[in-house]
Amino acid sequence: MDQLSVEHLLGIKYLNKNDIDLIFKTADGFKEVINRPIKKVPSLRDITIANLFFENSTRTKLSFELAEKRLSADVINFSASQSSVKKGETLIDTVNNILSMKVDIVVMRHGNVGAGVFLSKHVNAKIINAGDGTHEHPTQALLDSYSIREKLGSVKGKKVVIVGDILHSRVALSNIFALQLQGAEVKVCGPTTLIPKYISSLGVTVETNLKKALEWCDVANVLRVQHERMDIKYFPSTREYTQLFGINKEILDNLDKKIVIMHPGPINRGVEITSDVADSNQSIILNQVENGVAIRMAVIYLLAQQIKR
Repeated sequence: MDQLSVEHLLGIKYLNKNDIDLIFKTADGFKEVINRPIKKVPSLRDITIANLFFENSTRTKLSFELAEKRLSADVINFSASQSSVKKGETLIDTVNNILSMKVDIVVMRHGNVGAGVFLSKHVNAKIINAGDGTHEHPTQALLDSYSIREKLGSVKGKKVVIVGDILHSRVALSNIFALQLQGAEVKVCGPTTLIPKYISSLGVTVETNLKKALEWCDVANVLRVQHERMDIKYFPSTREYTQLFGINKEILDNLDKKIVIMHPGPINRGVEITSDVADSNQSIILNQVENGVAIRMAVIYLLAQQIKR
């Protein structure tokens, strides 16, 4: 049976093209499962998975939990805001306590960059990174690429622009790695204050004019401004940001071609994207959510195959 080249899913930068192809092929099978009347398979009946979320999450947490339950795994949920972390317990102590309950896979979101890598070196379980600080969010990038492949037939040769707060976004970095691995061209677009200095070293071009960026691309992946990660002002006002970088129906209708609109969520409607764009037939935002479950089922299933019983 085909296997992933990695023991954990810590970031897209650790994967190769064959890994992504295998995850997509596996997700194709699971997508068929979740559209059946009975949406469950008994694949992971003897596997226990812990969801450790040290940062807020709605969609990702629900998506992972649903994926785990569709695979018939036993699931335990941990939320840092209601835990002993508040009493000063360290990450290693928290996880070791959970592992002593005989957990096989840990899905973790943490505010610190590299938390998943750190954990993978210290505990005997498969680690899936559900977002580490402003670093990576691998399953989001995989479901984004999978959604592009589903909509346009393939990712190779496509032009994708990522619009918005690139500096604070783990989704942007993971997407850049995933898209380039599959042969897509990537541009970023946003205020210069929200574009990291290192971006050109990743082989990505910068466009500060939204209209030019949208004229160039096949797909626009729109990110929200992450106010919760900002300790200084990066632009004068939300209103000015929207005037320069907000996508509305009028902008889309004036383009020479129909482009695909994506958004990882949560959407700030009326800021980076208007409702009539988010809900239009050019948007695949809800397809991304559906594909998220299939992709996460695929990743969990493939990592579980490596567990020695």
